[in-house]
Amino acid sequence: MFADFFIKRPVFASVCALIIVLVGAISIPTLPIERFPDISPTQINVTANYSGANAEVVENAVTNILERQINGIEGLKYLTSSSTNSGTSTITATFDTSRDKDIAAVDVQNRVAVAQPQLPDVVQRTGVTVTKQSNSLLLAIGLFTENKEYDTIFLSNYADLYLADTLKRVKGVGDVRIFGERRYAMRLWIDPNKLAARNLTMQDVTRAINEQNLQVGVGRIGQEPAPEGQMYQIDLTAESRLKSPTEFEDIVIKSETNGTLVKLKDVGRAELGAENYNSFLRFRGNDAVGLGIYQLPGSNALNVAQAVKAEMAKLAKNFPPGVIHRTALDTTQFVQESMAEVVKTLFEAVLLVVIVIFLFLQDWRTTIIPTITIPISLIGTFAFIKVFGFTINSLSLFGLTLATGLVVDDAIIVVENIDRLVRQGMNARQAASESMRELFSAVIATSLVLMAVFVPVAFFPGTTGALYKQFALTIAFSVLLSTFMAVTLTPSLAAILLRPGKKFGGPLGWVFNRINIFLDWTQKKYRDSLIFLTRFKTIVTLLFIASLGFTAWLYLAVPTAFIPEEDQGYFLTIIQGPQGVSLQYTQQVMDKVEQEILKVPEVVGTFSVGGFGFSGNSSNQGIIFTTLKGWEERHGEDQTVQAIIGKLRGKFFAIPEARIFPVNPPAIQGLGQFGGFQFQLQDRKGNRDRKSVV
Repeated sequence: MFADFFIKRPVFASVCALIIVLVGAISIPTLPIERFPDISPTQINVTANYSGANAEVVENAVTNILERQINGIEGLKYLTSSSTNSGTSTITATFDTSRDKDIAAVDVQNRVAVAQPQLPDVVQRTGVTVTKQSNSLLLAIGLFTENKEYDTIFLSNYADLYLADTLKRVKGVGDVRIFGERRYAMRLWIDPNKLAARNLTMQDVTRAINEQNLQVGVGRIGQEPAPEGQMYQIDLTAESRLKSPTEFEDIVIKSETNGTLVKLKDVGRAELGAENYNSFLRFRGNDAVGLGIYQLPGSNALNVAQAVKAEMAKLAKNFPPGVIHRTALDTTQFVQESMAEVVKTLFEAVLLVVIVIFLFLQDWRTTIIPTITIPISLIGTFAFIKVFGFTINSLSLFGLTLATGLVVDDAIIVVENIDRLVRQGMNARQAASESMRELFSAVIATSLVLMAVFVPVAFFPGTTGALYKQFALTIAFSVLLSTFMAVTLTPSLAAILLRPGKKFGGPLGWVFNRINIFLDWTQKKYRDSLIFLTRFKTIVTLLFIASLGFTAWLYLAVPTAFIPEEDQGYFLTIIQGPQGVSLQYTQQVMDKVEQEILKVPEVVGTFSVGGFGFSGNSSNQGIIFTTLKGWEERHGEDQTVQAIIGKLRGKFFAIPEARIFPVNPPAIQGLGQFGGFQFQLQDRKGNRDRKSVV
């Protein structure tokens, strides 16, 4: 018999168990850690810039052309696009969850290449960018000066040159985005009246700049073929690129017939500034530059965050005097706290199971055998998690916690039966063999039935199936290992350890006697109740049917939801001003909002991005990320993020200059931009008037 092989070879059974534990333990450090499984759909971003064009021109000349080509790609669910007055066209292509991100990006890139010849020349010169969108904002870091030693242009370029590239090389970092970016650029301001007075146009200015500001390769002196006896070769460098505002102002735009030169300074001026001023960033009310760290899919969120913080600590040693960095937003804190609570619950569950086993079996030998199967089954499950590409998350750990009480069932049944046979006078090895002949098929059948409950959950369609797949299969894996232990290691250990039981004396014996008396009383009462209920079979059947109806009513009456909103330690505030307002208007509104937020005692800091929105970048939009104190400092019901949002919502209604909405972040990153529901109104009749649609 299968079990007899291991009963006669206990060392082999122990080695099998050790191998399972070692493989599982080795797999644990290599597994990614995240809050929930990654079930967000694959998204590819397409970005183009049409300088000088308004939103309508961008929509017609760029966005529509790209959308027509991208539409119809395999696995594409829908397209969303945004065209702004700053000349930026942004298209997000959302694919099925099963679609590979790299292949989807290649498909989109090929379609964009087909559409590029139809785009305006300006757009073709600047290029169309195709990127794989990362939905996992891991950290937000603020870079600022307390005494305003440097402006945001300097801070932005310092971050671009010395911080961003270094952080991108940190293992697990997918992308680094600079918020409030002010990349250095030479800005030329032209007076149209002075141009017209000299019969010039902007095309004349542009042509002159392109002709006189270019990089020239002038070759070398002494290069072969050369005259005989040439002993030296000298590389030549021509400093043809203009660098200072004065050099740009000396560009000759036109030469008059009388020899007079019309220079750029005659019709305008040049200054060193930022490439664009379409957004700004503030940290706790101070002008700053932000670094958004995005996680690479499949990486360990906690390790990546620690590595980024460590790298920033190294880089900070070389910061210019007065430059300070602070972690404005850390989404891993909630993940870390969640994992710690789940692990704590897991250990508590294991301890309670061991105590219950000991109280009911009342023998340390019979207790230790099923207790050994708990860590073997749970640790070994991580090997299956690794093989199937799962992660350590709240649901997989919850599955292990639930499985703690399941993995000992088979072992308890086997050990209790062997102990019963030993008490009847049978040899321990014979009792183990006889018990397995009686229980082997029952143990296998019980485990298969238990697995049959959870395995089908992994095949649920849609987002629900993808979310609970890891939870269900984690339990199935642990039950599978516990079954293997129950028919291999458990009988072999029982054959070695079990002896005829001896009653405990002292206080422990008194406790056991009271438990046995209670169990005997419960057994008697249960038997009597069964005898009594058999006299009223019809009434019992009707009560059972009524309970089924009551359960169905509860199922329909209880409110449904996808995932409950939780206190993640931060919240978002979305600001949307009237159409056509300037960035300065938005900044004034955001200043008022920041002041109200910073009055809340539970708030640690704010990370405000103006000119930025989830639906597209525009001067009338802004977002404020607000970080709260740790959960250990917020015990009251009025200190939760939901309560704080409720308080602030009333205060924000008193700011009439814009629509202001404090919201919770999404429960799962990538599924929406914020918690709750998101609706989009689509016009399919071609109405030009939006008010008629609303």
